[in-house]
Amino acid sequence: MKLTRRLFTTLAASALAAGLALPATAADLAAIEKAGTIKIGMLVDFPPFGIQDASGNPDGYDADVAKALARYLGVAPQIVPVTGPNRIPYLLSGQVDVLVASLGITEERARKVDFSKPYAGISIAVYGDSGLEVSDASGLAGQSIAVARASTQDSGVTAIAPDGTDIRRFDDDATAVQALMSGQVKLIGVSNVVMSQIGKATGDRFNKKFDLSSQVQGIAVAPGSDALLEKVNAFVDQATTDGTLDKIHEKWLGEPLPDFVKQAQ
Repeated sequence: MKLTRRLFTTLAASALAAGLALPATAADLAAIEKAGTIKIGMLVDFPPFGIQDASGNPDGYDADVAKALARYLGVAPQIVPVTGPNRIPYLLSGQVDVLVASLGITEERARKVDFSKPYAGISIAVYGDSGLEVSDASGLAGQSIAVARASTQDSGVTAIAPDGTDIRRFDDDATAVQALMSGQVKLIGVSNVVMSQIGKATGDRFNKKFDLSSQVQGIAVAPGSDALLEKVNAFVDQATTDGTLDKIHEKWLGEPLPDFVKQAQ
């Protein structure tokens, strides 16, 4: 059975990479409720959304959301670690019932899976020295700002930076962050994930100045899983209204669920 599953997953991944259609295995809500367990695919290598705790168990933002979803459904969560490339094949092959796996909602993906209302999001923003007042692009003039070369934040900053902005490009986020923390620059273009990590290390030394772009993430089910998707959407609505997602987001990213996520629901 394990060999068959591995073979199917390999073939499924190859088919997706080639752009071929896959027969999807829809999740049956009634069967999930009868079994008392829901299989939830989750990344464990994308902090702080998906990590492993000291005992090797899945943890992070997505793990807390997955557990809250299971409680809402009245079943036990069985979290299945997945990777970026195999998470959709796992879902379509029925190896997991849902994905709570930091899956950005895009048109291409929406042709393969059905998405819930957004439950999370990643934003790119200008971030930097708390004592520096920069509220929009015009404030970048005369400033030095670090970005990871050829990244989304590099493109975002380059597109809006006025004349006189010194854009300093580094090989990756880590070296760009080091430039900020060492005082080489007072600003940086980064994701909210990196902002959270900097904030945990430095307290209120830095803050967000203004947003550049954002992408929302959805819980995914296989096409045809209509009853389950309806329940998942009801969960997202309740978790947003009662503050559950705010608390989880505050725990892992240092702020409540961003407005751009709520506005997209």
